Amino acid sequence: MAPDSDVKTKESSVPAAKNGGTFREGLKDGLAIGLGYLSVSFSFGILAVSSGLSWWQAVLVSLTNITSAGQVAGVGIMSASGGLIEMMISQIVINLRYSLMAISLSQKTDKSMNTASRALLAYGLTDEIFGVAVSKDHEVGAKYFFGLTVLPVAGWVLGTLLGAVLGGIFPDFLTNALAVGIYGMFISIVIPKAKHSRMIAICALIACALSCLFYYAPWLKEHVSSGFAIIISAVLAALVGVFCFPHNEDGTETGKEAA
Repeated sequence: MAPDSDVKTKESSVPAAKNGGTFREGLKDGLAIGLGYLSVSFSFGILAVSSGLSWWQAVLVSLTNITSAGQVAGVGIMSASGGLIEMMISQIVINLRYSLMAISLSQKTDKSMNTASRALLAYGLTDEIFGVAVSKDHEVGAKYFFGLTVLPVAGWVLGTLLGAVLGGIFPDFLTNALAVGIYGMFISIVIPKAKHSRMIAICALIACALSCLFYYAPWLKEHVSSGFAIIISAVLAALVGVFCFPHNEDGTETGKEAA
């Protein structure tokens, strides 16, 4: 009986030791994300300064948001002297997905993630951080998630600072080229998905067509601000996807049941 009890003791101790994860494990998992954010936010820093923000304003935006799409849209609205209402609506539409991610991730957290920890650590929830955390084979604890967010947040803010400061030193042709980099990131996210999903491809094309319409049509450009143009394009494209490409609960398109 003794050998069997020893085996059971060892087996039961593995999950206990790994339950929730450690700060060091989270720090290690967040390193790659932090390095990626450093390069992407560098482009945002250049874009923000070229749109009229000072270097410290660009850094403040990154420090308080950490959302690439929301920040780019926000800078566009600010540079166009948009109002608070369209800024608020655009940010809700663009960043609503984080609420869904938080709800999903909350089902995987351990007891160390109390209400105060959830409120504090929700600040660092991004697409990439959510992807890493939800893919772990153990529960997510407060220490692990804090370690996971440290380097990405630092990389995002530092990259913005470097881009905002160096953007004023680089020649105009180089600054303009680097500022386009953040849009290239969005394209690189959409294209691979669009290649395998007709719904995503069609919705993306509809959003692009509507954006062009709002930008090039004289009456629309004059009467519809850039902020509301983003909101309308995104919502209409999403509605087309919802009604034209309904999905079952298992993710398959309606009428195309999984084999």
